[in-house]
Amino acid sequence: MSRLPIKRWSFYPPASKEQIQTLTQGTGISTLLAQILINRNKLDVKKADIFINPNREVLPKPLDVFKDLRHGVDILEQIIKDKQKIAICGDYDADGMTSTALLLRAFRYLGANIDYAIPSRHKDGYGINNRIVEQFASEGVKLIITVDNGISAHQAINRAKELGLKVIITDHHDLPDTLPIAEAILNPKMLEQDCPFWGLAGVGMAYVLAVTTAERFGKLNKGLINSLLELFTLGTIADLAPLVGINRRLLKKGLRLLPKSNNEGIKALIQVSGLSDKVNGLESEDIGFKLGPRINAVGRIGDPQVVIELLTTEDPGIALERAMQCEAYNNQRQNLTQEIETQAIKLLATIAWRQDRVICLVAENWHHGVIGLVASRLVERYGAPTFIATPDEQGDKLRGSARGIPEFNIFEALEFAHNELDKYGGHPAAGGFSLQKENLPLFQEKLRQFAHQSVQFEDLQPLVKIDALVNFAEITPELYQDFSNLHPWGIDNELPILWTPKVRILEQSIMGKNREHLQLKLRQDGCSTVFKAKAWRWGSYCPLPSPLDIAFKLEQNTWQGKTELQLNLVAVKI
Repeated sequence: MSRLPIKRWSFYPPASKEQIQTLTQGTGISTLLAQILINRNKLDVKKADIFINPNREVLPKPLDVFKDLRHGVDILEQIIKDKQKIAICGDYDADGMTSTALLLRAFRYLGANIDYAIPSRHKDGYGINNRIVEQFASEGVKLIITVDNGISAHQAINRAKELGLKVIITDHHDLPDTLPIAEAILNPKMLEQDCPFWGLAGVGMAYVLAVTTAERFGKLNKGLINSLLELFTLGTIADLAPLVGINRRLLKKGLRLLPKSNNEGIKALIQVSGLSDKVNGLESEDIGFKLGPRINAVGRIGDPQVVIELLTTEDPGIALERAMQCEAYNNQRQNLTQEIETQAIKLLATIAWRQDRVICLVAENWHHGVIGLVASRLVERYGAPTFIATPDEQGDKLRGSARGIPEFNIFEALEFAHNELDKYGGHPAAGGFSLQKENLPLFQEKLRQFAHQSVQFEDLQPLVKIDALVNFAEITPELYQDFSNLHPWGIDNELPILWTPKVRILEQSIMGKNREHLQLKLRQDGCSTVFKAKAWRWGSYCPLPSPLDIAFKLEQNTWQGKTELQLNLVAVKI
């Protein structure tokens, strides 16, 4: 018998007839869509209606929500009017780079004397540091604005104060026990979790600061808002921020704006990513799988300045040149990721990692910029929390990335092992860390202890949460259009996973330049409809047996002007 990808199937409980009827009658949506909304915890008509039509929600004003925002804008207004120098310290991921580009565009429009710096992933690691602060001071900077970092940078912020620099921190990462001493701290995690602004990414916090400052100057107009909203959309989706609250409201508009963008860099990026035909608007998946990775690849293995120039230039020639550089870096990133993933899989075959209930791999010469991606791939493949580390440039420290599963909180695990670490940070699903090489055995033992407290042996399989049963006869363009009411899909609003029983495989073949993917033609017993399907990174499971129960995401594929529905398989079982 053929091998099958092993997955944990978990089904949302069917909603009651009364719950379904309440939503269908109150909003006019279908029964299936009502079940999906209930799965997303939208249990009453008001919540469901706001989720479908986020513009109907009455939002508080940012100045009433963020207690330091007014003071931060006061400082900016005076510094800009006095032509004193401002410097942005960003981060090298898509969120940090789009945040930096957003503030550069906004404050240059307001007449600011402004520059930026982004730490080197390889030399500096994450966040603002003393070297950057001292460099800013030597260049005559009077105000530092951090974006997507700074909330834990006590040492660097203290150094800035010693040198007489003002600091505004904009960040969205979890709060430390004590906050740095800055003129203003803007972080949505300082708000109550039910506040619509709580889920903002770093670029969202930068957007709030830019728009509020432009309002103060009386220069807030549709052109400026739209140009900032496009960058907000790129950064928010690429950073996997929750697509709820104000994020959902702004992204619905931003996704429609992107194909019509006047930003030369965005136009060039859309062109090289093969999305030029999407004139009516992009989907979150287009950013998540095409635009975002091309931006992130630069921060992972190249120079972030390429992206900042891409997103701030007014020259179409420079924009295309920088977009082509993003494309080249992304190809390089894909090759590196595949190479390291292959090595990691071979290494895991020699380790009894299931006994530990956690994967912890350390190897020489693995690229720091892609080990986080490899960790994600291993979680997807094995369903186990994964930590990967490799020596830094000096060779005496290990720097690593981690990815979790629902039962294993990465940030809590790093806190549990904090005595063995030099630096660490993150959230429940992902994190980063560094440690001295000699501390590795103790660190691994702490991870084992934590895993045995939180992970059962049966948890070590990738989890698939299934929304509803659907038969092939029900899968129509109208159903897909119905789903579009819940766009954009993403974190906290995942694309629904449907399942269909007794599906026969009519054709299957391996595809892709590395022969790693599977394409199929499928038909359900008792139904004449045939669907094309893809199964990403399932090439090694070919041929799959038939018939099967399948779990899948419903997608729309456009090729050579023809649009058709297709299935993206995520799990199968006999």
